[in-house]
Amino acid sequence: MNDNRLSKNHNEDLINEKKDVHPSTIFNAVLIGLLVGISIYSTVKNGLGFFTFFPLFFVYLLIRRRKIVKK
Repeated sequence: MNDNRLSKNHNEDLINEKKDVHPSTIFNAVLIGLLVGISIYSTVKNGLGFFTFFPLFFVYLLIRRRKIVKK
């Protein structure tokens, strides 16, 4: 965030903004971890296959969406 924008906002605005961002960040981190874990488990159990790369595709989409929203 830009420092000028932060200095213009009041404390209440910043607290509300933090509440909006925080749960989605934690949810995305848990979801990415779960999907990576599924990929690793699938690779160990069955070798490389569709279920190895399918969850990783969703991880890529989540990371890409986060970068787009962050800009």
